Order: sequence, then C-alpha cells, then structure tokens
Amino acid sequence: MKTGFDNEKYLRTQSEHIRHRIEQFDHKLYLEFGGKLFDDYHASRVLPGFAPDSKLHMLKQLSSQAELIIVISAKDIEKNKIRGDLGITYDSDVLRLIDSFHEHGLYVGSVAITQYSGQDSALLFRRRLENLGIRVYLHYHIPGYPSNIPLIVSEDGFGKNEYIQTTRPLVIVTAPGPGSGKMATCLSQLYHEHKRGIHAGYAKFETFPIWNIPLKHPVNLAYEAATADLNDVNMIDPFHLEAYGETTVNYNRDVEIFPVLNTIFEKIYGKSPYKSPTDMGVNMAGNCICDDQICREASCQEILRRYFASLNSLLRGNCMEEETQKLELLMNQAGISTADRQVVAAALVRAEQTGAPAAALELPDGRMITGKTSSLLGASAALLLNAIKELAGQPHDLDILSPESIEPIQKLKVDYLKSKNPRLHTDEVLIALSASAATSRDARLALEQLPALEGCQAHTSVMLSDVDIKIFKKLGVQLTCEAVYEAGSRYH
Repeated sequence: MKTGFDNEKYLRTQSEHIRHRIEQFDHKLYLEFGGKLFDDYHASRVLPGFAPDSKLHMLKQLSSQAELIIVISAKDIEKNKIRGDLGITYDSDVLRLIDSFHEHGLYVGSVAITQYSGQDSALLFRRRLENLGIRVYLHYHIPGYPSNIPLIVSEDGFGKNEYIQTTRPLVIVTAPGPGSGKMATCLSQLYHEHKRGIHAGYAKFETFPIWNIPLKHPVNLAYEAATADLNDVNMIDPFHLEAYGETTVNYNRDVEIFPVLNTIFEKIYGKSPYKSPTDMGVNMAGNCICDDQICREASCQEILRRYFASLNSLLRGNCMEEETQKLELLMNQAGISTADRQVVAAALVRAEQTGAPAAALELPDGRMITGKTSSLLGASAALLLNAIKELAGQPHDLDILSPESIEPIQKLKVDYLKSKNPRLHTDEVLIALSASAATSRDARLALEQLPALEGCQAHTSVMLSDVDIKIFKKLGVQLTCEAVYEAGSRYH
C-alpha cells in the first residue's frame, strides 16, 4: 500500500507535544480525547500509513504519566443507547473499554456518570461498577448548560459535582461516544482543582479536521463526509485569525462554543490561557503527512465511499436525503465524481455483460479483477476467489474449490438450514477454502494471499448482505455497493 503518512514521526511528535502542554500548567492536564482510541480506520484510510491503533500506542508512550477517566451520560444509560459500530450499549462499552485499556497497560482511574438527575438506572450501573472495584463519581445536570455561566461556575453548578480523585499529571477523558459530557467533566475538574490551589490545564485532542492544512483539502472534506449525519462543517477559526493573523481550520461546534469556554476559563482562572479553539488543540497529524498527493487521492476515495454508503442507507430508510445531498456537495468541492472510482465502472460493465450481479476489485498494482454470479457462487464470493488466484499467479480457470466440495455446503444450506439462496457467501467460501487447504497446495497458496487484499478498492452492482460486508471489512477491503436490491428482492 502506498504511504502518505509517517506514523513513527506522529507517535514521537504527538507524545512530545502533549508532554510540553502538561508543563505549561501545574503539571496537571485534562485532555479531552475525541474520536476513537481503538481501530481508527477512518484516519488510516484517508492518511495511508496511519496505523488504526496509533493513538493507543501514543498513549502507551505516556502510560507512566497518564490515567483515564471514562465518561458516560446518565441519559444514555437510561435509554440504553447503542454504539452503532459495535452493536452494544454505552454502559457495556464502558466495561469493554476498561478491559481494553488494562490489557494495554493503561490505568483507568475512574468512571464519571454525567448529566445525572436521579436516574435509577445510573445508580444501578454505579453499584455494578463499584462491585467490580471501579471508582465512580456523579456529575449533575446543570440547567442552562453551557450558556448559564453564572450558575455553571458556582457551588450550585460545577461545585455540586463530585470531585474526581486523580493521581497522575495527564488525565485522559474519553467516552463511548459523542454527547457523553467529556468537556463538561474536564471543566468541572478545573473548577475543583482551582479551589484546591492547583492551576490545572485543559486541552483537546481531535485528529480531524486537521488545523494546519487547507480548509478544502480532501482530508478535511473527508472528515465532513464522515460526519455528514451530524451536519458538522469545517471552517476557518476566526478567533485564531484575529489573534495571530494565521489561517487555521476548526469545525463549527468548537468555534461556536469557544466564547462560552473562554468566559468559563476567565471565571475559573481570572484569565483565559487560550485565544482560539485552535490553541486548545494538541493534534500534530498535519505535520506528519509525507506525501500530500497520496493522502489527497485516498481522501477522495473515502468521500466517494461515504456517498455510496449514504445512497444505500437512503434506500433502506436509515438516513435523510439531506445527508446524501451534503455528500454530493462535498464531491463537487473536491472536484470528483463516481467516475473517479474505477471499480464502479468495471463492476457495472461486468453486470451488464452477464445480466446478473457482478463485482470488481482493484489490486494494489492497478490490475482489475471481476467476479460474476453463478449457480455455485455469489458475485462477491467469486470475486474473492478470482482475486487471490490472481495474486497467487494461478490460472483463472483453475478450480481451487471443486464443485464437489461446494455441493455438500449447498445441500446443508438449502435442505437442512432452509436457506432460499444456494449460492455460497464470502464467509462460506473462505471456510471451504480453508478446509481444502489442508490437502490442496493450490488452495493453500491462494488462501495465503488474503492479507494482500487489505487496502484494495471493491464495488458490487447490488447491495450485499451484512455477512458479505463484514467479511470485506475484516479483510480490509474498502467496499462500495450500488444502491440497488438484487432482482426480486427488497430485503437482505
């Protein structure tokens, strides 16, 4: 895979920058950590070379100085809010995060339950955590937050919250998802630290938008595409421009909230340590782009993938038309169209030739591989087999899976499991291939090529089942699908 981002430089410079920010205060920094700590695949797609677990490795370099507070809103506990990417509730994800951090040698000091206003479910969750030996603190709902500053910065506002005991100079405040109350937790702690004579600091770590590349750079446009459902908008930071005469990029919510934050800082400290939202950030990703053109191309593909995903969601009734329209606008701003995704045309041409669903995949060296629907295999399953045979240097007509090995699986599906579709899905093909690899050198050689598919682009002429989509995702294949149901179908 082509590399446009220097990951080693990022790990080094990011941790150094955070250490420097800690020293600017009384060796106590509350760092609001936005985005995903684990599996940041968006960043790895738009910044080729960025490792999905880069932020985790960066924190491990600071592990002796850092502790974590995991924040969850009582409102999210009450309504059993679900993480869309994992399919688990936010309270379950808190436990998952604690285990994951501990596995990587990171210290979780406590959990903060925010926006508490008497919810029984929040108290039950608190008791569950405390029974597991985890310290839990309650932060209360403050009427008029964030605009009612006199109440917020008072004993009836932040002062009412339980003070979170911390022992290390860097306190990472993270959460299962947005809207959990990370920023409010940080500000509440600043208030309590100040009462104790400690001049603690606050900073924000968000990878996107990248503040020191152009506003309409494809990497920043791809961030807008990723948050199209939230209607976030990148914009020039007007406060930074006025204070320093420098053009930097931030996003609308941080710019809009900054005057309020600035006033809160002044109420707590007597004066604000920051002149702009950009000042609050500590992100160094923009300094680690080593090939701008590669990152531009990767980001354009990400915008196109988001566009196709929105068309699929629109057809299923899972998003509003405005989301798709925003993505079309972002495509126009980036100067791209679906014609810039070469696998799209290849899949559609193959579908037209065969009169059935088809798929296409572009290998790292530019070779285009296609797959068609047959009586034995679905198009996406055929595509995987054709791609790994090509990578293994095997002839196209070689049967690494014989019809005799496929037919018993079809019999199992149709006769015993009552499936209407006898064709093998991608997961079934890979299991069959794995079984064949025990006795067939050709099957074993083809199976060994699967890691080489990571980062490849693929497209199918119809929407795929969740099973097939998950297999492509696990293989690292960057997939898009036409917003079309297979003939005669309205449901996968």
